[in-house]
Amino acid sequence: MASPANEGKGLLLKADPIAATYRDEVKTTLTKCTRPPKLVGILATSSAPSRSYAEFTKKQCAELGFEFVLKETGAAASPDLGEGEGVEEAIIEANEDETVHGIMIVSPFKDVEGLHVKFHYNLYHNIRFIKPDSLLSSVPPIPPMVTALESDQPPAGTVKSIIPCTPLAIVKCLEYVRVYNSILPYGDRAYGKIITVINRSEVVGRPLAALLSNDGARVFSVDIDSIQEYTKRPRVTNSTESEAVRRYHPRHVVRPSNLTLEECLAQSDVVVSAVPSATYKVKTEWLKDGCVCVNVSSEKNFEKDVREKASLYIPSIGKVTILMLLRNLLRLQQYKQASAAPSQ
Repeated sequence: MASPANEGKGLLLKADPIAATYRDEVKTTLTKCTRPPKLVGILATSSAPSRSYAEFTKKQCAELGFEFVLKETGAAASPDLGEGEGVEEAIIEANEDETVHGIMIVSPFKDVEGLHVKFHYNLYHNIRFIKPDSLLSSVPPIPPMVTALESDQPPAGTVKSIIPCTPLAIVKCLEYVRVYNSILPYGDRAYGKIITVINRSEVVGRPLAALLSNDGARVFSVDIDSIQEYTKRPRVTNSTESEAVRRYHPRHVVRPSNLTLEECLAQSDVVVSAVPSATYKVKTEWLKDGCVCVNVSSEKNFEKDVREKASLYIPSIGKVTILMLLRNLLRLQQYKQASAAPSQ
């Protein structure tokens, strides 16, 4: 969808066409379920954006046929209660309910979207496929030595590990606009791209930097007091080593960077910003000509003239995020059934 010339030379791409692709996938998968998955949302904050996100998720679940229960506690239930009060009790209650397949905590806690500890481990160790029954084991899987594969299809007897929905939604947006090169081997399709991620929270920035670097990109992770570089490629190539070992670390490596934000942006093919502040703005003049910019925050992190430099600007990804959440929920239901099958 092209934009009028007086609004900038870059394209404005809304999330709707990206979400539509996964909406069809989710609807098709849902028709194969014996019963719809059940998601419990726990809202314990007075934050208006958090309530809006919870209500929009509830609406999407109803439209698609998922069962969604919104549990309000703490400041969301009463101004006399504190932020986050009652969340632990709500989690325990939902976790003990065998009909519940997923729990969504809508702020104010900072974790990798409540991921099972196994999925959290897999994310940072670049483990893409797992055996469903391994979720019942306390022993972590062994990371693979070579991470570029010919196909994204799980080997026989395995399934894909779960990835947190917001970072995954950003990756899907980048795949849609061809930042990822589908001709390259799976696990290396972002090779050659330099990406700056502004925000290093445990919810978005850090897992996103890990995902992108494990897919081959060179990533600058920017936070309030430091800049780090994420990459899985060694700095020095040793000609005596095998090609597989020379080209990759088994997972990303994090190093401190001496570059400034301006220097990072000047060479970045993609800029992702997820700063929860209305006053924070990425300076358009610092952007590389022709870059792709993605705004993840509920606030507008880019200046109004961003498309004067960016070839493509995605102003929000919320609709894609919710579809990734529901896709994850379907997979969790399937994995639970698969892990229980041998004992039946």
